[in-house]
Amino acid sequence: MMTEKMMIRSFGNEPPLLADGRRAPDRREVSLRWLSGTFLTGITSSVLMGVALFAALDGRQQLAIPAEAYANINADAHGDIDVTRGGRLIAPAIAAKPSDRKIMDVSTVVHEGDKEVVRRQPFARVKMTLAANHVATEDYPSFNPLTIFSADEPEASPSVRTGQIYGSDVESEVSLKTVAYPTGKSSVAVAAGMSLDEIEENVRSNGSVLTDGAAQVAALYYVDPRRFSNDENDVDLAAGLTARVLEQNMTVSAPESITPQTEEFADDIIPVRQNTAIVKSMMASGYPELQAKGLSAYLSPLLGSDDLSKGDVLRIGILQKGEQAKIIRASVYRGTRHLVTVALDDHDRFVAGREPPELDAVATAFDDSALTAPSNQNLPRVYDGIYRAALSYGMTKDMTALIIKLLASSVDFQAELRPTDTLEAFFSVADSSGQATDDSELLYVNARFGDTQTRFYRFQDPEDGSVDYFDQDGKSIRQFLLRNPVPNGIFKSGFGMRRHPILGFARMHTGVDWAAPRGTAIIAVGNGTVEKAGWDSGGYGNQTIVRHTNGYESSYNHQSAIAKGVVPGSKVRQGQVIGWVGTTGESTGPHLHYEMIVNGTKVDPLRVRLPGGKSLKGEPLAKFEDERQRIDTLLGNEPPPQVASK
Repeated sequence: MMTEKMMIRSFGNEPPLLADGRRAPDRREVSLRWLSGTFLTGITSSVLMGVALFAALDGRQQLAIPAEAYANINADAHGDIDVTRGGRLIAPAIAAKPSDRKIMDVSTVVHEGDKEVVRRQPFARVKMTLAANHVATEDYPSFNPLTIFSADEPEASPSVRTGQIYGSDVESEVSLKTVAYPTGKSSVAVAAGMSLDEIEENVRSNGSVLTDGAAQVAALYYVDPRRFSNDENDVDLAAGLTARVLEQNMTVSAPESITPQTEEFADDIIPVRQNTAIVKSMMASGYPELQAKGLSAYLSPLLGSDDLSKGDVLRIGILQKGEQAKIIRASVYRGTRHLVTVALDDHDRFVAGREPPELDAVATAFDDSALTAPSNQNLPRVYDGIYRAALSYGMTKDMTALIIKLLASSVDFQAELRPTDTLEAFFSVADSSGQATDDSELLYVNARFGDTQTRFYRFQDPEDGSVDYFDQDGKSIRQFLLRNPVPNGIFKSGFGMRRHPILGFARMHTGVDWAAPRGTAIIAVGNGTVEKAGWDSGGYGNQTIVRHTNGYESSYNHQSAIAKGVVPGSKVRQGQVIGWVGTTGESTGPHLHYEMIVNGTKVDPLRVRLPGGKSLKGEPLAKFEDERQRIDTLLGNEPPPQVASK
């Protein structure tokens, strides 16, 4: 009897079943027929799968990962969406929408001889999200701060090609000619005057049709009474007058040349960002411990505390002579409200004193707008974002360069773009295609970078024919003085008390240091007259001092060389190269020590409130406001907030 175990062992002992006399195959042999069939089956399957996939994609050859697709689909409905997938997708792909570009026909008026010609011409209004994936249609210049800040911009022509926005629409070209009202003898007989009864009857019969806008009135006036006003408050009787505060029993003499022993006064502004002791706050700003404790001993009894509160401002007046820095005054402010002041008396003892003259740096002590917050997004620089977007929307390189130049005083072009950065522009174009030409003109720009919004309008001053760009209040967008004479330099040291790197003791640092390689160009921060250009024996090395208007001076020190033609009495323009970075005088390495002097006092160039450029007044301002209102109405902008006058 065969058991189960014997049956299992018997499997495989039987010979294979063969037919037609075939022999059993050798396991080491490969069937060519089987290999060919397998290969052809794989090729056929791949081709069929590819055809099906291509048909499903409707011809598209690029796929988006889910995060990118989600960002593009929801961009319109939800605004800027920060989409990440496993931390690898850094910046979402933001698509430009067709609604961001609009071509419109606008009636404009230009002066041609003694006539005013009103005609319709096309304009383009574009709203650009700078972080979108714009592709520039042509190459654009690389970032060069000397080109951006230079004053080599061609002067504007006396007459503009585009003209001003006309208040009404016209169907065809219309010519208007204004002639003087005849004041001589007229050939037309003058009608007799109306009696009081006739006047009353005329008013009663026509009073129902008198309207001013949408309101019905009983009478209309055609003369603005303000044109005859004489506001004496607008007259600055103290313009051009300056005064010097001198100690008692001092003789006033003619201005003397600056020497190493010349006394210099400066205000050091220390913002208090958290509750801290007076001594600790001063030592953190570079003052020696002994000097800090001495001043604290006088301030504390008047304050009622040894500590300063968050939001306080400590203002210290320094009198520096040669290597000696002496504190002669100290004030504490709570915000902008003055709390206490101490000053040296004749016996070199601190006593309670009156509040010193107002200083703008106190109000702007906590203003850190110049600092750019770091971004974690892999987006291009602001400079590249503006050029790529503008060129992709049909603007020319020259028009884009003009926008860059007008924004240069308020925008850091080397900073990284944010997803919310936008730029709106309104400019003339050749036709309905929306492409700008060399004859196109920029009329309006609205730029938003972070929390800062800059809006300006083009306007031709009727008094001198000059063309410039002004903000909504009629102030020129161009800055009076730049804050950095070395645009591609690196900030190294700020204004205030510090330990001198060579002398080894604490002294007042009356400027800011910008480090750059030797030979880097230095530009003038504003238009002015050269007051000094040469060697300074007081440690500044090669020094240039430029006098600007309204009591402002700028000083450039440690230069390797001074530019040719920059001599005392010569004129310089904003952005002009006046010298090169060096390490002459008392210097530890190549850098520019830059100082700003206002009415004889050295101030912090990064914090002082600088006056703006040209401001429109009187009739030009009224005409500008009319032009601005027409543009805002055309674009649907909200009117600017009204400031109540006192």
